[in-house]
Amino acid sequence: MQLKLTDSKLPFAPLLLIAPFFLWGTAMVAMKGVMPHTTPLFVAVVRLIPAGVLVLLVATFMGKPQPQGWKAWLWISLFALVDATLFQGFLAEGLARTGAGLGSVMIDSQPLAVAILCLWLFQEKIGFWGWLGLVIGVVGISLIGLPDGWIVGLFHPENRQVSGGIEQLFQGGEWLMLLAALSMAVGTVLVRWVCRYVDPVVATGWHMILGGLPLWAISAVTESEQFVNIDFSGWMALGYSTVFGSAIAYGLFFYFASTGSLTSLSSLTFLTPVFALLFGNLFLGEVLNPLQSMGVGLTLVSIYLINQRDTLGEKLRKVRSGDQVNSQGEAAALLEPSEFDSVDLPVQVRVSELESEV
Repeated sequence: MQLKLTDSKLPFAPLLLIAPFFLWGTAMVAMKGVMPHTTPLFVAVVRLIPAGVLVLLVATFMGKPQPQGWKAWLWISLFALVDATLFQGFLAEGLARTGAGLGSVMIDSQPLAVAILCLWLFQEKIGFWGWLGLVIGVVGISLIGLPDGWIVGLFHPENRQVSGGIEQLFQGGEWLMLLAALSMAVGTVLVRWVCRYVDPVVATGWHMILGGLPLWAISAVTESEQFVNIDFSGWMALGYSTVFGSAIAYGLFFYFASTGSLTSLSSLTFLTPVFALLFGNLFLGEVLNPLQSMGVGLTLVSIYLINQRDTLGEKLRKVRSGDQVNSQGEAAALLEPSEFDSVDLPVQVRVSELESEV
């Protein structure tokens, strides 16, 4: 599946096409920057509910129909629980314990889980490139999320520290980011049923609002001084995450999906952690160790292979069919007569002597 930028009538279409992934990546950096001055669940609430209101206002302006019937609201509620409450809750809690770049890589590994879920639920074929991407992705995520002592212990068993590694594993935020990725993967699969009963843009807005309400309640009970220490720059960062990182990013995302100018948004998923890693290093001074850098590289490769498995498989089939046609053509050429196959033999027949003998 390929990108078709020429179908879009918007100016600067290539830049707008990349914009959602740029906004999502930089929003992670903005959220991480304000975390020391607030609480995780409050950040998730601010990013969800106001953005949901903005999306619904845009949907109303576009004339999108509102949900009708209990089935529509049931699927929206389930979608909100998984893709908003669980996803944003795990993301915010994990982001408080890990870097924005690493967190974004873990989040955007969800195509791996989506491929497995689609294989299980819809019997979709993964293919050679898909399985290769899954294997590489598991290795990459392991290098990112597992304690360094465990990985070093594979090559030096005498230095293995299991007990300390388990404590380090659960103190870090990588495992929470992985849970967030799994929640997002389940939400991605649920969209197939949600869109049967409600417009996807409207569903996006309502699922942000409904999913943010439980987080608001939990934050009010378990957290304190959520906004007391937030300064002006902190509010600006939250506003950027809400307006640009949620509302505008999702708006552009669904615009390209609905107009047909983009047939495979997932092929650009790997750009989000790239932007998060770049700006996390630039503004927050986040630096990866060698094992994490290797894991990030492998994970990005796996995301690309998973998202482009159909395209890569089609190209491989074309190459094989082309080689087969060429080999058949060469074999046929060997069997066809040519000017080099004919040989003239100088045979002379003396007709006069034959007639005299007769």
